Amino acid sequence: MRIDETLAGAIRITGMSTLAVQVHRVDPSLDLESDLRTARWLATLLDAQFSIGGFKFGIDPIIDLVPVVGDALMVVVGLYPVYLARKHNLGRAVQTRMMLNLAIEFVGGAIPLVGSLFDAAYRANLKNVALLEKAARRAR
Repeated sequence: MRIDETLAGAIRITGMSTLAVQVHRVDPSLDLESDLRTARWLATLLDAQFSIGGFKFGIDPIIDLVPVVGDALMVVVGLYPVYLARKHNLGRAVQTRMMLNLAIEFVGGAIPLVGSLFDAAYRANLKNVALLEKAARRAR
């Protein structure tokens, strides 16, 4: 006895012991585009989501008001573009530059109150996303 049914167009049963499945491969370049959009959204949230008197800032300098923990948390979140550069093999040079941007922001942001102003002005996350996007364009 042979069963030939189509279930939602993806699975076809052709016999009692045979199962055929359609596999849709994801184009890696589409994955990169999605990752770039997410990184851009995150960087905007962290560095340029709000504006007061024409000065843009994000949640990074606000969270950095919490001594040590705020700075450390923002560095961890800021590592996302570095992770993407590694994931998509965009080069060690771009990863190193991103880490340097994060280190500068961490050290500059460690000074109470003044450090939050430094974070708002330096915008390491937006710089890192720009580096990531430039590296992605070169890789294509």
